[in-house]
Amino acid sequence: MARTSGTNLRREILDTTRRLLIQDGYQNLSMRKIANAIGYSATSIYLYFENKDNLVHALIDEGMEKMQQLLLGIDNLLTDPLKALRELCNRYVAFGLENPEYYEVMFQLHPARMARYPVEKYRKARKNLEVFRDVIEAGQRMSLFREGDALLKATAVWTSLHGLVSLLIAQRVDQQIAPEDLQERVFDQVVAFVGG
Repeated sequence: MARTSGTNLRREILDTTRRLLIQDGYQNLSMRKIANAIGYSATSIYLYFENKDNLVHALIDEGMEKMQQLLLGIDNLLTDPLKALRELCNRYVAFGLENPEYYEVMFQLHPARMARYPVEKYRKARKNLEVFRDVIEAGQRMSLFREGDALLKATAVWTSLHGLVSLLIAQRVDQQIAPEDLQERVFDQVVAFVGG
């Protein structure tokens, strides 16, 4: 078997870990299991990742960065807050539905024994929420949105979107309801809640 480059091996480790996490759960994940799945020794993995938690944190980071690129890529983010808020909602949901494994690792993985997510990584990940906050603040300055704690409102918006994504990924929405219709209704509620 031809050996891959360091960059490709790191990518293979991350992709395999993400798949195994979703398939078998955090408690059943081990460096040896990952190594066996990719055909390398566990020692090879330790060259890239200190331990299992470090590896899972790298996956969370990667997902957060992907989401951030998507959310920050909106035109007129702060000059047209009403349109931007709706587009943020749309992109958030699209990210979750198009990347269900990342989404689960980022937001639904809650193992009791996993090391705490490092503060500096959390601050970086929090920027995804702050994009919503910034748009809400911009809308408040323009009197498009009601006054109030923009971070709290952004968190409430995220909670609604997270619920929607989680239900859609798990296929727990009644079959009589079209997912697109539910999505639009949630977006309408988000805009009404913020005050648009």
